[in-house]
Amino acid sequence: MKTGFVVASAISGAIVMCNAASAEPFRLPDTQAKSRHTSQYTCATGRILQVTYWNAVNGQSFALVPVKGQQMLFVNTLSASGVKYQAGSYTWWTRGPRAELYDATNGENAPPILSDCVTIVR
Repeated sequence: MKTGFVVASAISGAIVMCNAASAEPFRLPDTQAKSRHTSQYTCATGRILQVTYWNAVNGQSFALVPVKGQQMLFVNTLSASGVKYQAGSYTWWTRGPRAELYDATNGENAPPILSDCVTIVR
């Protein structure tokens, strides 16, 4: 877990300095991306999110998620269902076409800060 946080922090700094929407591949000397895709979600609040996902050759995956006006890099973590990504106190949890954003500082049983986010199919 600690290693994942260190890697995510390093990657986050690199990505923030780059344009997230650029066509250039995501590259780190020790972690090579094998695929990248961007999904749009519409949430219960009406907010539209654009989230970019990277799957690395070594099995790791990352998600670039906008949180409070900032792009944050999330790294995948263990999940009983779906794919759970962590960045600081935030959790972006996807299950099929649905996703929710949680903030752990709100408490263990707090509702998500963004709920019922559904992939927009084009």
